[in-house]
Amino acid sequence: MAALPDIDRDRPVLIAGPTASGKSALALEIASAQGGVIVNADALQVYSNWRVLTARPTPEEEMQAPHMLYGHVGREVCYSVGHWLRDVAGLLSGSERPIVVGGTGLYFTALTEGLVEIPPIPAEIRRDADAQDHATRLAALDAPTRARIDTANPARVQRAWEVLAATGRGLADWQDRTPPPLLPLDETQAFVLDAPKDWLSPRIARRFDRMLAAGALDEAAANLEGWDPTLPSSRAIGAPELMAHLRGELTLEDAREAAKIATRQYAKRQRTWFRARMKAWHSIAMDSG
Repeated sequence: MAALPDIDRDRPVLIAGPTASGKSALALEIASAQGGVIVNADALQVYSNWRVLTARPTPEEEMQAPHMLYGHVGREVCYSVGHWLRDVAGLLSGSERPIVVGGTGLYFTALTEGLVEIPPIPAEIRRDADAQDHATRLAALDAPTRARIDTANPARVQRAWEVLAATGRGLADWQDRTPPPLLPLDETQAFVLDAPKDWLSPRIARRFDRMLAAGALDEAAANLEGWDPTLPSSRAIGAPELMAHLRGELTLEDAREAAKIATRQYAKRQRTWFRARMKAWHSIAMDSG
């Protein structure tokens, strides 16, 4: 890893990076050296039913520094970026400097650029969205929204479809009416980890093997009863593959390899987002060290 620039102890720190890039370890290093509270900015690490499979900090790591917004949401909850932003707002006024770390680019964008308050989506609209496939949802979107969102991300496309169906206005139109940000970028120290594919892919493979050794399959088995693939919590990378194994549809080896592929694809989407939306952030080059 390249050397970090001097970090002001009094200014908030933001650390973004693709999965398995070492961002949580960096946040803990800064918190241990300078103090501060580590705040989760990962859309899947908020769920209480996943610790191992989402690579949440271990209990031992949580004892080394305060950690907030990890595992605080039940599996049935549809927790949105708006919910997260409201939770973060309550932490920014505290006495400890926040170190916000995660891989969900939309969380960081909402925090530093603002988030418009879109009305809640009615349950019947969500059911209609769940019943459609990705291509159908994408084709129905207005052109400005389609040009702005990550069209390869099913969750983002479904969200845009739901907003359009529920309000009659495209997500891009809503975003253009965005209020001031909660934490402007120029008031922070913002870092994004540049993790090349050739460096990251072996780390992803090793980490998933460690997850299996640490009990990821048992964790999946505990979630098998009442499993609902449409819930946001069910999008934990590797969960659908391990569920397929537990249902007898895949061998463990096939599930293992499929989960690693899904993780690499997710990391690619993250890198694409960071390159497009975080050009003003300080890039930290990762290497083989």
